[in-house]
Amino acid sequence: MMVLITYDVSTQDAKGKGRLRKVAKECVNYGQRVQNSVFECIVDASQALILKDKLCSLINPEQDSLRFYYLGNKYETKIEHFGVKEGYKAEGFLMI
Repeated sequence: MMVLITYDVSTQDAKGKGRLRKVAKECVNYGQRVQNSVFECIVDASQALILKDKLCSLINPEQDSLRFYYLGNKYETKIEHFGVKEGYKAEGFLMI
């Protein structure tokens, strides 16, 4: 299923900057960055729970926020893209 993850981590101090890096690094392990604080992740239900637990343990809930949008398996019909940085095929090949 496709899960869209967005986050806003306060970077007013050094600890916040560290949390921001950790959240982004964890998201990279599961998906593709599509905007600065937005990731599209193709995961199964158990991976989604694991990722949510990891990310929630990294943030400070008094200062930061996370949002998870569960788009499901038919996500292609729910996503439209306009402008620069043409979209990618989430389940296609990724060359590094």
